[in-house]
Amino acid sequence: MNKAFVKETEGDEDDLDAAMPPIPAGAKNYITPAGYRRIKDELLQLIDVDRPEVVRVVHWAASNGDRSENGDYIYGKKRLREIDRRIRFLTKRMDLAEVVDPSVHHGSDQVFFGATVTYQNQAGAEHTVTIVGIDELDPLNGKISWISPVARALTKAREGEVVTLHTPGGIEELELLEVTYPAAS
Repeated sequence: MNKAFVKETEGDEDDLDAAMPPIPAGAKNYITPAGYRRIKDELLQLIDVDRPEVVRVVHWAASNGDRSENGDYIYGKKRLREIDRRIRFLTKRMDLAEVVDPSVHHGSDQVFFGATVTYQNQAGAEHTVTIVGIDELDPLNGKISWISPVARALTKAREGEVVTLHTPGGIEELELLEVTYPAAS
C-alpha cells in the first residue's frame, strides 16, 4: 500500500481546547484536592511509566528494519502521539486548576463547592450528589459539576430550604434535606 494513504499528518491532533469541558467565562477551573491528586497521578504514570515503555518498544521495532509494514512501529508511534496528547491535556488542566478544599466548610449547612447534598424532588425521590470540579465529574456515582444546573440551583442554599430548578420539562422544586462536607485531614 502506498504510504500516502496511511500517513498521518502532524496537524492531525485534536484541539485541546475543544476537548475540554467548557468553563464559564471569567470563572476558574475549581477542583478538589483529591481530584487534583488524581490528575497528577495520571500525569506522572504517563510520564514515568507508560511513555518510556512505548518509546522502548518503538525503538526496538525501528531497529527491525522496514518501518512501513512494521505493526509494532506503526502502532507504537500512534500510541506515543496519544500519550503525548494526553500529557499536554493534563498539564494544561493542572495549570488552569484552582484547588479548593471543601473541608473548610465542615459543619456548615450551606451549599458550596465540595458539598455532599441530599435533596428530595417533587415526586418524593431522594438524591445525593457531591458538587465537584468539571474534571472530577461522575454522574453515575453522584458527582456533579459545579456548573451543572442542579449544582447552580443548590449553591448557597441551606438545609431545609426549597430551591427552584429550571429544566427543559419545566420548573421543579428541590428540598434540601442534608448538607455535609468532609472533615479536615
